[in-house]
Amino acid sequence: MTNFSDISEEGWVKNLLPKPVRPYALLMRLDRPIGTWLLLLPCWWSLGLGWQLNQEKITLLELGYLYFLFTVGAILMRGAGCTINDLWDRKLDQLVARTANRPIASGVISVSNAILFLLLLLTLSLMILLQLNETCWLLGFLVLLLVFSYPAFKRFTYWPQFILGLTFNWGALMGWVSITGGIDTPSVILYLAGIFWTLGYDTIYAHQDKEDDALIGVKSSALALENLTKPFIYIVYIITILGIFLIGWISKFSIPFYLVCLIAFCQLIWQIRALDLDSPNDCLKKFKSNRFFGFLITFAIFLG
Repeated sequence: MTNFSDISEEGWVKNLLPKPVRPYALLMRLDRPIGTWLLLLPCWWSLGLGWQLNQEKITLLELGYLYFLFTVGAILMRGAGCTINDLWDRKLDQLVARTANRPIASGVISVSNAILFLLLLLTLSLMILLQLNETCWLLGFLVLLLVFSYPAFKRFTYWPQFILGLTFNWGALMGWVSITGGIDTPSVILYLAGIFWTLGYDTIYAHQDKEDDALIGVKSSALALENLTKPFIYIVYIITILGIFLIGWISKFSIPFYLVCLIAFCQLIWQIRALDLDSPNDCLKKFKSNRFFGFLITFAIFLG
């Protein structure tokens, strides 16, 4: 029998974790780390950029500690975001084959237990946030407005992907601020480039569910664009790489930065050219491949 669920029947969660813990690990999507990577990579970009341009303010050891904090924070906040999303969508998830077995939708985790777990994740995230400077504290609290409201947007706008972009790339601001203490032009450009990147990859992701979404009344950019999806993704991916090139120009980065960015851009073009929008499996593969783009940009920044 075909398994349409996005939860794997095997894997390290089932094989290594105690049975009572497994539903909460699945709720956090620990078995599917791509979301954590896409949340974390803009943090890594901005930390690397902030260090390259402000090396007199921070040692390599201090930079490594910030990378550790942001990595743990991304895991926790991605888990919190997934919990909030599944609380919002528990009724809708029951109507979609891919999501019907999620822990809250299936009843494995009760709403009250999910809320308690969310409070635990937010408390641990706060402990991470308090290790940073006070401007980061403010940014950390402001992003909660986006995290808590994001699931609502798919109910009344075809562009929840834009709100996700605002949310998932917040680290492009926070990483920079954790080093410099303030928001400056490079971090703003990085944030905007990340938003356009998210518009591309999450539109690809949305094509997995376009048929179910249309039936249950959930909106997405995939439904809004239909046959214009590939031209749209070309446009937002080109804007993404131009924004990153602009950062390199402002920062007076060397030639290796641009060469690696060109390789990264080729990865984006490959996504679009090879993408089969009518194959949910292929959409998921192309969506997941964005972590390689993110790794390449991280590497490029450190070559700057």
